[in-house]
Amino acid sequence: MKRILVVEDEQAIREMVGFALKKAGFQFAEVADAEQALVSIASQTPDLVLLDWMLPGMSGVDLARRLRREEFTAAIPIILLTARVEESDRVYGLEVGADDYVTKPFSPRELIARINAVLRRTTGLSEDRLIEYDGLSLDPVGHRVRADDQALNLAPTEFRLLHFFMSNPDRVYSREQLLDHVWGRGVFVEERTVDVHIRRLRKALGAKGHDRFIQTVRGAGYRFSIRD
Repeated sequence: MKRILVVEDEQAIREMVGFALKKAGFQFAEVADAEQALVSIASQTPDLVLLDWMLPGMSGVDLARRLRREEFTAAIPIILLTARVEESDRVYGLEVGADDYVTKPFSPRELIARINAVLRRTTGLSEDRLIEYDGLSLDPVGHRVRADDQALNLAPTEFRLLHFFMSNPDRVYSREQLLDHVWGRGVFVEERTVDVHIRRLRKALGAKGHDRFIQTVRGAGYRFSIRD
């Protein structure tokens, strides 16, 4: 049974979310701030974190950034709960480490659908073979990426995106195709989201120069090129 950590300072929302999670068959824990969240995660790693953007003390965005920075927590999927509706805010939330976002007010049905979608795309990779190209290696079973023997901490969506690219080199994929293959059909994700995760992946690969593999094809999309 998957375990969800709910980080939300409003008790009424925690109760509503908790009821929806229990009805959907999830285990869950709930905390009211970032410090309590860190203690809970250290005690038992959740399968996903539902994280309110506006928290007392450390904000949800700062907590997401911290979780992505630490090796122990980098692979935990994060869904931001936010009242911010501007595209720039949503893009910023994705850039700091969230895998998805849910805009308040939201229905329990939408929330559970998004949780299930994120869990589907962050678990159960179809291939288990180690993939290597010019110093860049990806281990789907161990969920590890190394660049010239240096471990890289990738968020779940960036890991799946890189896994898909490395499994299908030298082919151009449109944003829509990447959404279908990496996020899955029928998910509530805008095409612009692909660009955000591409930027995050390139940044992670850039330290050793492996960002050169991910190429933008003007008017078509992206490809992972292993050709010189």
